[in-house]
Formats: sequence, structure tokens, C-alpha cells
Amino acid sequence: MKVFVGLGSNLGDRAYYLKEAISSLEGPTIKVKATSRIYETEPWGVIDQPLYWNQVIEIETTLEPLDLLHVCQEIELQLGRERKVHWGSRTIDIDLLIYDNRVSNSEELRLPHPYLEVRAFVLVPLREIAPNLILPSGRAITEVVGEGKVHPLTS
Repeated sequence: MKVFVGLGSNLGDRAYYLKEAISSLEGPTIKVKATSRIYETEPWGVIDQPLYWNQVIEIETTLEPLDLLHVCQEIELQLGRERKVHWGSRTIDIDLLIYDNRVSNSEELRLPHPYLEVRAFVLVPLREIAPNLILPSGRAITEVVGEGKVHPLTS
């Protein structure tokens, strides 16, 4: 299954956490297919916190959505993620954005990601690696802008 995953970090060595999250995902059941540049972005939700570094990757996986979510949460824990404040600062955040064409509205997992089309820090890097993507809403990724300022760090 093709999955788009959002990564974010705003504590400590942000480059390290993004790199480690990607390398930790790679394995027998998950293959990284594409990686966007890193973007520096303003916080979303709780704005009184350091700037984020964000990235989107495309993966192929044989895992079911909840199993993949649990892998991502375990990687977050291994990289020091603490869930103290909703939308607060974190060493790493790993979000499932789009999982093939699956829809989930369970308490544990919502697919596609409920804020996918309003967050520029997800849309910009997603557009970079999937410029012809049709979002689950039926809109082309090129039509959706989202909110917030996004600046590329790498070329």
C-alpha cells in the first residue's frame, strides 16, 4: 500500500530526529519511496513554541493502518516524544496523512489525516513529492494551499 507520512520536529537537533524517524521506518515491511526537502514552518495550534522542521515521505508497506500507526508511535517514543500538551513541542511527530484510499474514523486513527488540507506545512512537501496527487477529497494537490508560512531549508 502507498502511504504518505508527515514528519515534524521542533525540539533539539531537528535534522537528527527527522533523519532517525525515516531510517527507523525503513525495514522488511516498510520501504521509503520518496522524501521531500525539509521545510521550516511556524507552529500550528499552540503558537508559543519553537519553529518546526517538517518533511513528507512516501512509503510502501504491507502493514495494516493501525499496525503502521503503532510502529510510528513506537518510533516517536524511542526518539523521546512526550505527549504533554496537545499540539505542543516535540522531538518528533509522525503522522499518517493518506493511506492508499483507506478511510478510518476510529478513535485511535483518522484517515485521511483530518487537517491534511488546511496545513501548508504538510501540503507543500506533499506537493513536492506527489505533484499529480488527487487528495481524498477529490481535489488536486495543486489546488489546495493551506494555512501557514513554509520555507524550504534544503534544495
